[in-house]
Amino acid sequence: MITTLQNLLGLGPKTDYLALINDGAIILDVRTNSEFGGGHIKGSVNIAVDQLKNNLHRLNDKNKPIITCCASGMRSAAAKNILKSNGYSNVHNGGSWISLQSKLH
Repeated sequence: MITTLQNLLGLGPKTDYLALINDGAIILDVRTNSEFGGGHIKGSVNIAVDQLKNNLHRLNDKNKPIITCCASGMRSAAAKNILKSNGYSNVHNGGSWISLQSKLH
C-alpha cells in the first residue's frame, strides 16, 4: 500500500524513458488527432484515448514497452489502465508529451 501511495504521489522509482526508447518502446500519444497535429513527439503513435479499446490491434505485441502521453497526464494514466487491463505488461505513463519529450533529449 505504501508503494502504491508513493507511486501515485510521484515518489516511487523513476522511470528511465530514454532507456525504454532505446529498448524499442512505442510512444503512444492519446490526445485527439487535432491536438496531435498541433505538435507531438517525432515517431509517436496517435490513438485518442476514447478510441484505444477499438484500436488495440495496432499495438499487437503485448510485451513491448509502451509509454503513454497526452497533454497533462490524466488521459495517459487512463490509457495505461486500459492497456494493463487488456494484457499489456510493460506500460508506463509518461505524463504530458512536452515533459516526456524533454526527458528524451
